[in-house]
Amino acid sequence: MDLQSNINEFLDMLQKGQMLEAFEKYYADDVVMQENNEPPRVGKDKNREFEKEFLSGVEAVHDSQIKNVALDPKNNVAMIQEYMDMTMKGVGRVQMEEVSVQTWKDGKIVHEHFFYNHGEGGTA
Repeated sequence: MDLQSNINEFLDMLQKGQMLEAFEKYYADDVVMQENNEPPRVGKDKNREFEKEFLSGVEAVHDSQIKNVALDPKNNVAMIQEYMDMTMKGVGRVQMEEVSVQTWKDGKIVHEHFFYNHGEGGTA
């Protein structure tokens, strides 16, 4: 599949709440993922555990929207702006907007960098 088709299916899976299924299907074994300026996490196993830990802290998702998507097929790059409104265990209700920049190779995400700000009261 081409980048557009992969992104469409990837985002459709996310919107259906199939985060771990999308992770297994679309992330490369040697994927590098990074939150803001934190050190990168290298490898699918390490990133899978990070994703599972994050998802275990979600009590409820009230809203999730893909606001914008930009693609650079020549360089296999996708940029996704997403809004999330959820209740997190021990934190409460959180509204968050983030941008992820993904680099794809052979139908898999090989690098993903997330950019977001945390505001007061657990909101971003």
